[in-house]
Amino acid sequence: MQARPAAIRLGVNVDHVATVRQARGTDYPDPVEAGLLAAAAGAHSITIHLREDRRHIQEHDVRRLKSRCPVPVNLEMAVTEDMVAFACRVKPQCACLVPERRQELTTEGGLDVAGHEAEISAACRRLARAGIAVALFIDPEPAQLKAALRTGAPHIEIHTGAYAEARGARQQRERARIARFAAQAHAAGLEVHAGHGLNLDNVASIARIAPIVELNIGHSIIARALFVGLPAAVAEMRRAMTDARGW
Repeated sequence: MQARPAAIRLGVNVDHVATVRQARGTDYPDPVEAGLLAAAAGAHSITIHLREDRRHIQEHDVRRLKSRCPVPVNLEMAVTEDMVAFACRVKPQCACLVPERRQELTTEGGLDVAGHEAEISAACRRLARAGIAVALFIDPEPAQLKAALRTGAPHIEIHTGAYAEARGARQQRERARIARFAAQAHAAGLEVHAGHGLNLDNVASIARIAPIVELNIGHSIIARALFVGLPAAVAEMRRAMTDARGW
């Protein structure tokens, strides 16, 4: 009899609440309030991406969320001196190292760990010394997994963007690639997360991949919240994930 897969966690990204706020330069809507609502509705962690250009989340958002949030705060961040130093001061429970380009609308592709291994390894060591659990946001490519293992980061987050954007047979191939990669990463001793572009229509197939223990989802939940409210949107996503997992 096959073992039942572990329960799967949902991390909710509230960046785009801050996007609406910054569009008018007001102090509302507050992404911290959104994070607290999402946590109360069942989110297992709250993700925020403090970008170098501060296009949405601001430093004070990170500090306030860290001091008030009842679930772990996951800080997405570029691998720069300023961002690593900020994270070490604020000490979120988790940090996810991501690539960042100022002109992009959203994160495009995974972190090139293989091409910047020394720099990323140094950042991982500094963050670990500050008590922060580090994940590397990477594409499901063998070279990136090998490099990720050498950095000492305990977690990876698989970039699911190619899967989310594909359709039909191509989407199934992308899903199979993610499943193989997740199994390899898990066998190597890493905790495996995934995210990017996931929504109620495509999340089930990824949630069924047993080695993946956490999905981080933002844009689709915030978009859905415009119509049903944030607690309901979080509950819908959790239900879709747990139903797919067989819980």
